[in-house]
Amino acid sequence: MKERMGIDKWVAGPKTRWVVLLIWLVAAWLLNTLAPPISREAVNNAPQLGDARPSVLANELVSQEYPNAEDVPALFVWHRQGGLTDTDLQHIQTFAERLSTRPVPYQTAVTPLHQMPLQALKSNLSEDGSTFISQVSFSKSSEGVQWKEGVNQAKEEAAVIFGSDPFAAAVDSPADLSARVTGPVGIQIDATTLFGQADKTLLIGTVLLVLVLLLLIYRSPILAIIPLVAVGIAYMIISPVLGWMAHNGLATVEKQGTNIMTVLLFGAGTDYCLFLIYRFRQLLKIEPDKGKALRSAISGSSGAIAMSSLTVVLALLTLLAAEYGSFHRLAVPLGISILIMGLASLTLVPALLAIMGRVSFWPFVPRTPEVLAERAKRKGHPAPSTNKNPRNFAGSLVVRRPWLLTTLTCIALGGLALLTTQMKFTFDMLSTFPKTIASQEGFAVIGKHFSPGDLAPVKVIVDTGGTDREVARTLASLPYVKRVSEPQAGKTNPNLWAYDVRLTINPYSMEAMDLIPELRQTVTDKLNQSGDANAAEHVWISGQTAVQYDTKATSMRDMRVILPLIIVMIAILLIAYLRSLVAAAYLIVTVLLSYLAALGLGWLVLHHFLGVDAIQGPILLYSFVFLVALGEDYNIFVISSIWQKSKRMPLKQAVLEGVGETGSVITSAGLILAGTFAVLTTMPIQMLVQMGVITALGILLDTFVVRSLLTPSITLIVGKWAFWPGRRHAAESADSISTETRTLTGSG
Repeated sequence: MKERMGIDKWVAGPKTRWVVLLIWLVAAWLLNTLAPPISREAVNNAPQLGDARPSVLANELVSQEYPNAEDVPALFVWHRQGGLTDTDLQHIQTFAERLSTRPVPYQTAVTPLHQMPLQALKSNLSEDGSTFISQVSFSKSSEGVQWKEGVNQAKEEAAVIFGSDPFAAAVDSPADLSARVTGPVGIQIDATTLFGQADKTLLIGTVLLVLVLLLLIYRSPILAIIPLVAVGIAYMIISPVLGWMAHNGLATVEKQGTNIMTVLLFGAGTDYCLFLIYRFRQLLKIEPDKGKALRSAISGSSGAIAMSSLTVVLALLTLLAAEYGSFHRLAVPLGISILIMGLASLTLVPALLAIMGRVSFWPFVPRTPEVLAERAKRKGHPAPSTNKNPRNFAGSLVVRRPWLLTTLTCIALGGLALLTTQMKFTFDMLSTFPKTIASQEGFAVIGKHFSPGDLAPVKVIVDTGGTDREVARTLASLPYVKRVSEPQAGKTNPNLWAYDVRLTINPYSMEAMDLIPELRQTVTDKLNQSGDANAAEHVWISGQTAVQYDTKATSMRDMRVILPLIIVMIAILLIAYLRSLVAAAYLIVTVLLSYLAALGLGWLVLHHFLGVDAIQGPILLYSFVFLVALGEDYNIFVISSIWQKSKRMPLKQAVLEGVGETGSVITSAGLILAGTFAVLTTMPIQMLVQMGVITALGILLDTFVVRSLLTPSITLIVGKWAFWPGRRHAAESADSISTETRTLTGSG
């Protein structure tokens, strides 16, 4: 009777391996022909907050009652060190007149400075006469790329009027007139530009790093290329799949999400390839038939790869429970990416290895002792020694001093975790940009010569009930308020009055965000004193400061929901895979300790060595998802190896051999995964830099401390209870040991 063909025989068969490769290539070609790439569909301005958030409700009210206020301002900051001249101001008036008569694309309004006398303009200069701010508004329905088109055209008009390009002049130039565009439009333009630049830089940097690391680890050019080819083909499928979904409204993908996806795809994808390659190389040393060796490697590693990718996919899908837009929108693209990469690792990579065979490892081709002896005999050389055992320092240390290692590693990790109490956080969007970028330079000039609150006023809307409640005077009396505008009546509701409140501090700062509840309470108390029984329902606050306050509140809510969800999900997977409540418990504890230690170490590096004053708030959740999901993978690999071996040998010996068996491959995988996340540190965006530092350090802690020392030490201390209640007696389970495991350990 003909033996049924399993997946290992199908993907690595003499003929079917070519079929597998052809299926992947044809799928990639068809999808790229029929669907747009994700780079074309990724956006930068998708809404971040839910409809019920106070700032969103306030913005809706503004759009209904104050339609002109819905325009998005671009602040043109004109500056000359020695003071703006009358000629400078006249040119600024001409610039305003030109935009009034010939608007640039997507422009909706411009302040009519050309209709004002020169003396009136001078009254709006900074105190030292060096700086002037003019405003050009753009359509809110447009986005960064479109605003950039309009602003660039406005810059060209200015260069003609001024006779030189003030936007190219240095801000600190002692003689030249300089100009910068900041405000919401300028900030969004810079964000779009930065993320656009990051795409190509990140992809090239990641590919080069992975290639170099693979060459150093395996010293084989062919083997270094195979994982990159597999990830590249997988990406050619992932990109149009996500592009099609985004184009049809099934998912929203952000530029930042595509950057993270690139790193995760190359890092995790290469890891999955390494687990198969490692087993294949080991088996080629004892199995003369490369086909049998590869099939055994596939059957022996497919469970670990599937479990690894499933863990990461499910952890990423928990982000669907997030309320904050950027968190929620990461779930689908990252989840689909890892799912497809997992499938490629189980089918495409084995097919590529089957096609290349032993040549994959050239020039250091693994061969059986018999083949090595025969080759040596033909060349007249003595037979090579076959008794070389790899050094296993970590395993030897663990079995000799488990209590000492557990104590020392817990103290070290706990000490790093304590540093998290010193961490400072921010939700300041501007602080993610380089200080040399235009919107940052313009904001710095405003902050130095005007009030930084002029960059983004807080809009307070009050339903006064038709009577004067002295709201403006109350707001102006607050110590952190510099100026309050004249009230503006609502379009359809004359009882609504809107006030633009300019703060004395950076409106994007944490200090400003924390003032939003106080502002609301101050106005509410004033209405209460005037007899308004429902005062709390008659106050709305909009603007960037209010939006970022809600962003902070939403992010904190997501942390409280998603962190426990991920822990529970991983606990269920561990129990199902290991059939052990005890092992699942201490594996989760070690990863959580490692996560906190990574945060502490990351803060130490970022704050004391890179000069970062505060970490971006969303980093807490991003790093938790990646570190817990990816870190648990490494724990699973080492503990499952120990588990299998403990069925037929004493636990101490099982730990020794398990740590030694998984050591090199997990170390290689950890270095590559950490390296890919470290590439993020080359990006010009602080959010990505901070994520790269913390995640890379966390992966290194998992690789070299938790996986190699702490987890096996705890396993040895717990002893026979480590695999309770699922462990079976050795006599009952000896027959269930996989052929691949017996082969690797020399027992079969």
